[in-house]
Amino acid sequence: MSPDGGPISVRVDALTHRYREALALDHVSLSIPAGSTVAFIGPDGVGKSTLLGLIAGVRRIQSGGVTVLGGDMASRRHRDAISPRIAYLPQGLGRNLYPTLSVVENIDFFGRLYGLPASERRDRITRLLKATGLDPFPDRPAGKLSGGMKQKLGLCCSLIHDPDLLILDEPTTGVDPLSRRQFWELIEQIRTDRSGVTLLVATAYMEEAQRFEHIVAIDEGKILATGHTSELLARTNAATLEEAYIAFQRPERRGDRTPLLIPPLPHSDGPPAIAAENLTKRFDDFTAVDHVSFHIERGELFGFIGSNGCGKTTTMKMLTGLLPASEGQAQLLGQPIHAQDLETRMRVGYMSQSFSLYEELSVRANLELHGRLFGIPEQELEGRVTTALTHFDLDGVSEFLPPALPVGVRQRLQLAAACLHRPEVLILDEPTSGVDPAARDRFWRLLAEMSRRDGVTIFISTHFMNEAERCDRISLMHAGRVLAIGRPAELRQSRGAENLEDAFIAYLQERETENVLHTTREKFSDRDDPQRSSPAIKRSQSGESLPVYGSALASLRRTWTFARREALELLRDPVRLAFALLGPLILLAAFGYGVSFDIENVHYAVLDRDQSCESRLLLEQFSHSPYFAQQVPLNDEFEIDKRLRSGELRFAIDIPPQFGRDLLQGRRPEVSFWLEGGNTFPAETARAYIEGAVLTYAKDRYRRLNGRATQLFLVNVEPRFRYNQDFRSVSAMVPGTIMLLLVIFPAMLTALAIVREKEIGSITNVYASPAGVSEYLLGKQLPYVAIGFISFVALLASSAGLFGVVPNGSVIVLALAALVYVFAATAFGLLVSGFVSTQVAAIYATSIATAMTAAHYSGFLFPASSLEGMGRWMGLGFPSLWFQTVSLGVFAKGLEASAFIPEFTILVGFGALFLALARLVVHKQAR
Repeated sequence: MSPDGGPISVRVDALTHRYREALALDHVSLSIPAGSTVAFIGPDGVGKSTLLGLIAGVRRIQSGGVTVLGGDMASRRHRDAISPRIAYLPQGLGRNLYPTLSVVENIDFFGRLYGLPASERRDRITRLLKATGLDPFPDRPAGKLSGGMKQKLGLCCSLIHDPDLLILDEPTTGVDPLSRRQFWELIEQIRTDRSGVTLLVATAYMEEAQRFEHIVAIDEGKILATGHTSELLARTNAATLEEAYIAFQRPERRGDRTPLLIPPLPHSDGPPAIAAENLTKRFDDFTAVDHVSFHIERGELFGFIGSNGCGKTTTMKMLTGLLPASEGQAQLLGQPIHAQDLETRMRVGYMSQSFSLYEELSVRANLELHGRLFGIPEQELEGRVTTALTHFDLDGVSEFLPPALPVGVRQRLQLAAACLHRPEVLILDEPTSGVDPAARDRFWRLLAEMSRRDGVTIFISTHFMNEAERCDRISLMHAGRVLAIGRPAELRQSRGAENLEDAFIAYLQERETENVLHTTREKFSDRDDPQRSSPAIKRSQSGESLPVYGSALASLRRTWTFARREALELLRDPVRLAFALLGPLILLAAFGYGVSFDIENVHYAVLDRDQSCESRLLLEQFSHSPYFAQQVPLNDEFEIDKRLRSGELRFAIDIPPQFGRDLLQGRRPEVSFWLEGGNTFPAETARAYIEGAVLTYAKDRYRRLNGRATQLFLVNVEPRFRYNQDFRSVSAMVPGTIMLLLVIFPAMLTALAIVREKEIGSITNVYASPAGVSEYLLGKQLPYVAIGFISFVALLASSAGLFGVVPNGSVIVLALAALVYVFAATAFGLLVSGFVSTQVAAIYATSIATAMTAAHYSGFLFPASSLEGMGRWMGLGFPSLWFQTVSLGVFAKGLEASAFIPEFTILVGFGALFLALARLVVHKQAR
């Protein structure tokens, strides 16, 4: 029970969590009453996301206890039971969305995942879209929405199943002020109409946190303070929540508490440091920067304010020469910007949005490398590095590696590197994002000092309005266009606003009045029209029964939901689809036409030093054969090696003097055959043909000279082939190539399926939903099994059309074998995907494992019966050998289905085994 006697929604007891050596949470304890609103405040990396993830059940508890909605979150049974009552929106714009799916398709996926009937889904989707103002864009892909629209869509997806606990991890970071305000108005209205919902929010914006009933301040994995905003302000005698947060930190982390006063900018003559006129940048049909114009004076602190995706970073990259402009002109220090103008670029320092230095080099080594790259003389370099370490307060961490440093210290390191070559212009892209307030204050003191003392022109982008107030002038930017430019006070006064955020919102409303959301209470009220009640506000009155999450039918529906979504994403991704369908066909043609062990027109030359009748008769065995093509005769034995090395000849014949006479006199003369053996397979076949030609000549000459066949050949071997009687290598190559391609491509595609969701973050939807890992894996696998089987049909048709190779046996038997083979291959891809953490690693691991095993240990290049030792066990332990047996048996031998019962059984077993192992590797919670 809570202190006021009410129920407790969340209780955390002595919770500790580590990521290897990094301590994310340190014995955290907390109680949250049901129906309350709680804001978790603090910069990036202090443990907010970890704490919310543990409460949501998406992370595994290491030490301590977490009780949510009356049960222990360490219990899998309890997590599965309450997951329909929790909604979790992870950190990052649209991180729980699927970019290629439309607005409606994203919400529909979550509705299906939570088992809502079709009519209920349609009704709730309609009302949610109206409530959030997304109803004009039902068919727009999520990846093409603005930041604010993505977060509203993410909220719709989270609310469709009527949660009792709503957890939002920094839902408005990077969103423009207008969308942020509309987002919180929507949340407030939802809570008004559904007072029982408990709301937990992590935020980096202190002004947002003041909306909430309770504040939880976190730093270094510990709770600094809890209470209402007014209580925290009273305890610290602070005017703002940001000042209160700094006061709660350890003294050594508080920084300088004196107010930062930046002197006025002195007047400067001459051309501006940066000038942009109608600067435009297009990426295909998307305009990222649209006719932007501004001038920045020398020594000025110029702020660039706007949401993520509005074009700030693109503009900065054009001004540094990193990106060419599509239209317009820009000048830097009075010179036109050219990527090749290194002299001007040496006068500029650029600090990217994310950490861009070398994490494997120490702080000092990074600065030394940066200095050398910018041409600082060696005799000056050490002094400049030492000065930079002192000036930016990096002396104590000079030998540390960047990953071991706090975010604020890493940002100071990047700034030190950008200033090391003493630039005249400094371009900083969101340098304080994720940095704690005290570190941000120290950072700005350094910028003010460089601007006023050293006359450095500073062009900086930021999301924080209190930082924008410190700039001499700012540019408000939205959707690739500049809304207004001026001094912060002027912009406030021009719109009659109390603060800069209100002024920014006023400019946004002027520019995009058609997109303004009228989130008034009347819009959400259901008094006039009960059917307009948002499902996020009031539970459905449709009378349909709530979904039964544990039933077998519900499990099948969730599996189909994952399969349907994966299929939609695959169909909307032309690159992956082309790779899946065209890639195997291209490689089949390449293998069929380019790889052949047949012997035709093998080039050879002769050095006949005998010139006798017998030597000519021997050479006729080669010149009259369709397998060989005679070239210009050799002049001497030294020419043999030269022409073999050049690749002109595959073999050479050297007939010694007196060959004919010695043969007729029974002296057994020797003839030299020089065979190029760089490619062993054709060389071995050519050797056999040469031996056959010589043997034929010898038998024929003996019969002509003696009038009877020789008695020396007691056994006359005449080979006849039971299968592939034409002895065409393509007849053996095509079935093996189909085997090879049906394991490589499906496995690689499926291996990307899980790890791709790990990278973009949508795997969290599985962690937080009622779905089980088996349902998720099978749903992910099914579309790729279908694609693999379609690929098999295309390969079968191509083998007949291009090479005339058709199965001699049952096509149905071969198709069934291909289906279970693709099932095993895709299951293997899921297994690999569960182990690795990046798509690059998944591609490498899958391609190497499948290609090597299938090519070398399946009977494709070497007979399976010839495999010995470890090679034999590798062949038997992978599906390719077993499918190759079926493929060759159907194509060449025409065997019946009964002959392949062991192979079918083993292939199905491989698929089940790989899927079971993947189930053990892929967990329902992140570590």
